[in-house]
Amino acid sequence: MTDLSLEITRHIPYPPERVFDAWLDPKMLSKFMIAGAGVTVPEASADAKVGGRFKIIMRVPDAGDLPHEGEYRIIDRAKKLQFTWESHASTSENSVVTLDLKPKDGGTDLRLKHVRFPSEESRDNHTGGWTAILAKLDEVLA
Repeated sequence: MTDLSLEITRHIPYPPERVFDAWLDPKMLSKFMIAGAGVTVPEASADAKVGGRFKIIMRVPDAGDLPHEGEYRIIDRAKKLQFTWESHASTSENSVVTLDLKPKDGGTDLRLKHVRFPSEESRDNHTGGWTAILAKLDEVLA
């Protein structure tokens, strides 16, 4: 277990409620949880309650189907969402993602913080993945 973490901020020109709700909607998750070129999401599910679980299958060229799943810890609509993150590249038990949303200029300032990576390489790969995912979220909300 390490203290490696990452933080990404992005302004998304849509209201916090809309941005927040996308993270709990399996149809939306399958459209924006695209961590890189050629990635698709053939399956996504979300039991959107504290203690509920989500599962996202990322189909990655040359790597196959990679499951990503976790448990919702905090669901505070349009303000904060926190969930555990379990994947092939993030094996740490307490790998947690926290989204903080703040209304700004008719849109949303989104801060994504992901803590506890097994290695710097894993953290750096996730930085690229989350950056791509947030860009895609902005695009699919349009």
